[in-house]
Order: sequence, then structure tokens, then C-alpha cells
Amino acid sequence: MKHTEKTKYSMWRNVGFMVGFARKYRARVLIFCVVIAVLKLGTSLTELYVAPVILGMVEQSAPLSRLLGTIALFTLALFLLNGLRSYAETNTFTSRIEVRSKIVNAINRKSCVTAYPNTLNPEVTRLREKAELATCSNNEATEHIWTTLTELLANLVGFAVYLVLLKDLDPLLMLAVLATTVTGFFINKRINEWGYRHREEESKYEKQLEYLRQKAQSVTLAKDIRIFGLGDWLESIYRSVLGLYEAFLTRREKVYIWANVVDVVLAMARNGIAYFYLIRMVLTQGLPASRFLLYFTAVSGFTAWVTGILSQFSRLHKESLDISCVQEYLNLPEPFRFSGGQPIPAAKAYELRLENVSFRYPGSDCDIIHNMNLTVHPGERLAIVGLNGAGKTTLVKLLCGFYDPDEGRVLLNGRDIRDFNRQEYYELLSAVFQEYSELDITVAENVAQRVEGIDRQRVADCIEKAGLTAMVAALPAGLDTHVGRTVYLDGVQFSGGQTQRLMLARALYKDGPILMLDEPTAALDPIAENDIYQKYAEMTAGKTSVFISHRLASTRFCDRIIFLEHGKITEEGTHEELLNLGGGYAKLFQVQSRYYQEGSEPDGKKI
Repeated sequence: MKHTEKTKYSMWRNVGFMVGFARKYRARVLIFCVVIAVLKLGTSLTELYVAPVILGMVEQSAPLSRLLGTIALFTLALFLLNGLRSYAETNTFTSRIEVRSKIVNAINRKSCVTAYPNTLNPEVTRLREKAELATCSNNEATEHIWTTLTELLANLVGFAVYLVLLKDLDPLLMLAVLATTVTGFFINKRINEWGYRHREEESKYEKQLEYLRQKAQSVTLAKDIRIFGLGDWLESIYRSVLGLYEAFLTRREKVYIWANVVDVVLAMARNGIAYFYLIRMVLTQGLPASRFLLYFTAVSGFTAWVTGILSQFSRLHKESLDISCVQEYLNLPEPFRFSGGQPIPAAKAYELRLENVSFRYPGSDCDIIHNMNLTVHPGERLAIVGLNGAGKTTLVKLLCGFYDPDEGRVLLNGRDIRDFNRQEYYELLSAVFQEYSELDITVAENVAQRVEGIDRQRVADCIEKAGLTAMVAALPAGLDTHVGRTVYLDGVQFSGGQTQRLMLARALYKDGPILMLDEPTAALDPIAENDIYQKYAEMTAGKTSVFISHRLASTRFCDRIIFLEHGKITEEGTHEELLNLGGGYAKLFQVQSRYYQEGSEPDGKKI
């Protein structure tokens, strides 16, 4: 999704969006915009008149006391105006940050609750990155727009006031000033936008440099970098990218220098015309020196207001493009129902059923799951096995409601899950997935997934069922020990197996009536894995559970096993029934069991 000039939201709709956010959360941001604009205009007018007024008094041989009093009056006015402006800008700063923070929160919430397919869509990912970039600092669009609007308001009012001040001058002079100002602006705009037009190239180099820096400092890759001697290789790549980036910056500065040349030439032409006209008025019309100074300063100020109007409109247009990305992301259409819907039926246990379900991932030309019919009975413990790519994890994602099937239906107690509020459906599920999602918080908070209202006894029970009691007891602060060292220096680093147990404890704490376990013991050693299996019946008591495992010995604890091949159920039954069947399951079990037979090689021959 390229950041083009044509966006879904117009500039004024984006301004309205920001104004609406400010009115809802910090209305004084808008008040300060007007106050600061008025103070800026007042300061400009005071500075405009101070020298001509004093010079006029000197021309009129005013008394020294009156001259000093006037100087003091102007000094006091400038002091008060600048002081009030500084006060207003300081006080509006935190309010502007608060408005931007509310937008950041809205983006983060959208990222957390948006439908799962959106999180894997590269177009949505790029849109989210652009929205995040528009909110990442004080100088980005969602905060800087208030400065732009303030400057634009001040310039518009200043333009009108100065136009009145200069009404007695020759219209041809004003046209000349306008022509040189507007010409200079658009030439400079075209030149200075070179960087904007090439922002994707610059962003590419910056991302590559940041990526390389992160990888070089990564704790995860630290061992590989040292064992394989990757340090010099990473440094050479970094230097190569840095060289390309420096070449880009050199090209940009060579272009930008022409903007300075144009500024100098047009400023000389504009000032030359103004000097010629005003000096002629002095010589032919007896224009006083004080009026000469006032008019010449006003002409320069008039030029600044015109340039400011054009510049701020241009800046507002660019900021609007970024804010448009924020709006597009926040208003991203959701493929699932997240409001309304039918209530989840109350039941002691739930049945899940796939009815003629077919599914393929976006961009794929073949089904991952093809015309599948499957019923997981209430309270049943179902195991799903098969080779890599057979569709096991995809099947679990369909049952969890992370995807909707392309054909067929997923039913909960006979009702299509698309009829329910999907978030309420998720509340039924407790799960352990292959990807971990632990946070750098305490053990108890990781298990309970909350900071307040934690049932510590329940946490302890879940820790016990997951086989972590002895390990947690040995930690410096027990359940209050921090996990990970990214945030807290006193945190502990869990092993892969310990983290997997922690995730299991988290699933048990939620205590959903449906339990989904996708390789929950992959990182455990055989003894620890057997310990989990022994507790499996207790964990799943009264729950409908689905269990994926590559270790077929674990499936004997389940009520039923389905064997998947190429997105279809090819075998179904208990562990013993599938072994007696002598099909794919039996062959896979035989291959795995050979590695555990004492004195056997992988091919089954005795040593």
C-alpha cells in the first residue's frame, strides 16, 4: 500500500478527525491554538511598529522622557507577549502529547483486537506501520498538526492585517511581491520535496541499518555470531548499507542547495523592487524615514505571511496523508463480528463440529483443509496427528475461530460461530500455541494475565498442574519474580521448557471450557513430558480438548485420535485401534518407537 497523494480521507476530514479527538480528550488544545496564534500576531505587530514609532518621535524631536517611556512601553509589551506565548506553548505541550497518546492507545487496541487474518496481511501490516510512524514522536503528524494549524491561523490573520496596512501602496508593488514570493515558494517546494518523493528509498536504508543493529545486539543470536564468526560479516554489510545511505544523503543535499540559490536570487529581486519604489516615494512624495521603515518592514512581513500560508498548507497536506493512514487503520473493516451477534449458549461442555469445511490461505492455489467433517464431542479429548504440512495447526485455528472457512461451517453446539460475537467465542477457549507470548512481568501476572485481582491460590494450583512448583519456589521472589530481562534487571530467563509450562499454567488459569493444545510439550524432556501426561486427565476434566503432538506416545491419553494427510482425515480411532489398523499412524509410531528401543539403530537393526 503505497503512500500516495490520493487517500481515502480528504485533508479537511483529517483535520476534523484530529479536532474531534482533541474535543473529546483535551479541548484546551484547540483553545491554546487560537491563543498562541493571536499572541504571535500581536508580537509581530509590536515588532513592526517599534522602530518606525521611535524613529518618528526622533524626527519630531520628542522629549527624552517621552521617548524613553515609549521604548519602555514597547519593551514591556514584547516582554508580556513573549512571556504569555511561552507560557501557552509550555502548557499546551503536555495536552498535545495526551491527545497523541490517546491515538496511540487506539492504534494499539486495534492491533490487539483486529481479526487474526488482518495481523498476517502484509497490506494491513504496512498500514499499521505507517499509522504508528505518524504517532511515534512530537514532530510527527498527530501532534505537530497543532503547530501547523496554529501557524496557519496566525499567517492568515497576519496576511489580512498587513494587507490593510499596505493598502496605500501601489498595487503593482504588491503584485510584484506576491509574484516573487509565490514563485519562490513553489520552486523551493518542488526542490525540497525531492526528499519526500524519495522517502521510500531513505526509509529502506534506515530500516536495513536498524535491522542490522538489532541483530548484532540480539541476545538470541549472540551464540551464533560468536560460534560462526559472523561479527565481521555483519559489520561489512552494515558498512555497505551505510555507504549507500551516505550516497543518498549526498545526492539530496546537492539538490537542496539549489533551493538556497533560488531564495537568494528572488529575495534580492523582491527587496530591490521594494527599495526602488519606496526610495522614489521618499524623493518624489517626501515620505518620512519612519514611514519608509514601516512600509519596508511591512513588505518583508507581508512576504513572510504569504510564504507561511503556502508552507503551512503544504505541511498540512503532508500531515493529512499520515493522519489518513491512522484513520484507515482504525476504521479497517473486520471480517468477523465483534459486536452484537447471538449470545453464546450456556452449557456444561461444548461440542465443536466442522461441516464440509475447506480452507486455503490467501494467495495459495490449493486447500490446506479440504471438505473436512469432524465432530469433537462435549468433554472429549481429541488428538490430532500427522506429518508436517498435513494441516494440524490450521485445523486448530479454524476451531479457534482465527479463520473462517472458505467453504462449509464451524459449529459450536450446532450454531455457526459466525453468528456469535467472535470475542465472546474466544472467551470459551484456553490455549497453548507453538509461539510463546510471555511478557516481562511477574510469574503470577504472566499466569493470571492481569495486574490486579489475581487469585494467588489459583495461580499456585495451576503452577502445580503445569509442573513448575519446585522451580518457582526456588526463584528469588517466588511468584513475584520478574520474567525476562528486557524491562527488569532482576528478571530471570526461563528455558524453553519452563516457558512452555508457564504458558500451560496460563491456559489452565483461564479455565475455559474448551482447551486447545498445539504442541504443548515440544520443548520438554521425556521425563517432564511424562509428568504432564500423567496430569492430563486432571487438566482436561469436564473440558472439550484438542491436542496436537508429533510425539505419538502422548496420544494414548486421549479418547480419540485423528490422523491427517494432505488436509484430510485418513484414519480415526484410539491409539490401539490405529496401531492395529497398520496405516500411516502405525508406521509413524513404529519409526518413532525405534529410537527408544534399547540397543537399536534408527533402521531398527540390533547393535
